[in-house]
Amino acid sequence: MDRYERDLIGYGQNIPKVKWPNNAKIAVQFVINYEEGGENCILHGDDASEAFLSEIIGASPWPGQRHWNMESIYEYGARSGFWRLHRLFTKMQIPVTVYGVTSALARSPEQVQAMQDADWEIASHGLKWIEHKDMPAEVERAQIQEAIRLHQRVTGQKPYGWYTGRCSENTVRLVSNEGGFDYISDSYADDLPYWIDIDGHDQLIIPYTLDTNDMRFATAQGFSTSGQFFDYLRDTFDTLYSEGVEGSPKMMSIGLHCRLIGRPGRITAIKRFIEHATSFKDVWFAKRIEIAQHWQRHHPAKRFEKPSKMSQKKFVETFGGIFEKSPWIAEKTWDTELGPAHDTVQGLHSAFCRIFRAEEKEVRLKVLKAHPELAVKLSKTEQLTKESQNEQASAGLDNLTSEEYEQFAELNRSYREKYGFPFIIAVKNYSKSEILDNFISRIKNTEEMEFNEACAQVEQIAEIRLLEII
Repeated sequence: MDRYERDLIGYGQNIPKVKWPNNAKIAVQFVINYEEGGENCILHGDDASEAFLSEIIGASPWPGQRHWNMESIYEYGARSGFWRLHRLFTKMQIPVTVYGVTSALARSPEQVQAMQDADWEIASHGLKWIEHKDMPAEVERAQIQEAIRLHQRVTGQKPYGWYTGRCSENTVRLVSNEGGFDYISDSYADDLPYWIDIDGHDQLIIPYTLDTNDMRFATAQGFSTSGQFFDYLRDTFDTLYSEGVEGSPKMMSIGLHCRLIGRPGRITAIKRFIEHATSFKDVWFAKRIEIAQHWQRHHPAKRFEKPSKMSQKKFVETFGGIFEKSPWIAEKTWDTELGPAHDTVQGLHSAFCRIFRAEEKEVRLKVLKAHPELAVKLSKTEQLTKESQNEQASAGLDNLTSEEYEQFAELNRSYREKYGFPFIIAVKNYSKSEILDNFISRIKNTEEMEFNEACAQVEQIAEIRLLEII
């Protein structure tokens, strides 16, 4: 058994029919990351100074030392950048979600009061703005619990949403198992919310973004001017809005940091973007909690027994008849790498076919020989599997005239004599006359051509049978 946890398919071609409030063509969501006062600093009990997301590109931690320049850059975000953003968003009446590092919020009571007076959502951004990748799970769990406790004391209520950012492979699971979160945003995997199964319960994920994000002012390959940032935001909005007009509304997240976008030479990008977005009709400016609540109401989690999670016994019982009298294909498939991509008809069918195609010709020939002949006499129908009986009946092959039966019988005899296996066709795709035409045509094929065609038909039959199960 080999299970691949990553979901590389998502919604695929089955994008949800989203209906945002007031039939909006796009949901636009601004996030202000409040991290100032929660970053790495020996005053905070950390081993070294901060080195991430500042004007000092390529900065390194200073073990055991304060980095005065780094500290003052972060201080700018709290002292000036925050208030510049606050004035802009309140003046333009645009809702905001704050990702608040709890220890930073605790050191900024006036800013927290201003957030609450503006009716901004304050989600949790973890206890400290530090790296978690090497943090033991039990330590991270304790920090999550302390972040929730402190958040409630500072703001007066528990956070509805969570985003760590510099997370570990355990973060989402630990936060979800802590319970009480309407959404988690530690994902960049989609333009729409989606549900995941974590230890048997459903967790809503509201994806975040690192591209429509001012962090690229602090990276080597990023934005240098406010115009570049505005252009990128505008182009993203225009693309997503047009998709909404075409019937597939999406969500656009915009990530901001007080110490970055809060600079006077950069904030004009946000002002220009808001003016651009508000010039369109049918735009929903929302807080993340509002998006989460909308999704919970209109797109609740759907539970079904996923093939990749089945026991071997259940898997073989369910799919052992996909290939005629060949349950070994299901057994071998269960042993392969299965994951979310195989919990759909197309994905699971692909996994079955890979097993079938990997076998030597003699083995595949046995699968062909396991199939029944078409239009057998009623006295022999007990020899057919239930699947074959239903398929042949659907094409009217259980209700032939004497003349039709004789014609099929003669073709069956000639075909088997020539190729050594029965004529195989995915009868559900054809009418009785079309089946007969195919029979007459294919009996002229070379042995190699017909073997390959018969194998292809076996695979089509397997897909049809899967569609009836999943």
